[in-house]
Amino acid sequence: MKPIEEYVRSIPDFPEPGIIFRDVTSVLQNADGLALAIDLMQEKLKGVEFDVIAGPESRGFIFGVPIAYNLHKPFIPIRKKGKLPCETASVTYELEYGTAEIEIHKDAVKKGQKVVIIDDLIATGGTNAAIIELIEGLGGEVVKCVFLMELAGLKGREKLSGYDVDSVIIYPGK
Repeated sequence: MKPIEEYVRSIPDFPEPGIIFRDVTSVLQNADGLALAIDLMQEKLKGVEFDVIAGPESRGFIFGVPIAYNLHKPFIPIRKKGKLPCETASVTYELEYGTAEIEIHKDAVKKGQKVVIIDDLIATGGTNAAIIELIEGLGGEVVKCVFLMELAGLKGREKLSGYDVDSVIIYPGK
């Protein structure tokens, strides 16, 4: 099997000149790449004590659910506003060009539960900071954040300072 980096398609000058877009769909569309990505992300959890895995739609679902299944842990979906049917807690956060709002069921996290966040990418860290705010607002404790890819040039790790952040692939740029 080839290294995980070779499954990621890099598209220059998208969405604008000077940006290299790291395309996760090329990983998902290859059985070996998908298995390797899940295995490598799951390895980042060795020795971590936790109760539940949380992940944002949509790619946090793609990677978080199989890891939760493999480790026999529950999975908590973090959704865009208006997608969850029961009583929710929500948080609004800043995007590059505006704001977004995400939600979690109020009964999804029990007080004192240890939570791992799984997602495909950390860029500026805004989405993940919002997820942490939701989980902690319900009394949970975020014990680790695991990403397949990290765009280190966007300094998302700084926004998650104080948390255990781990990435399978770290790209130095944006």
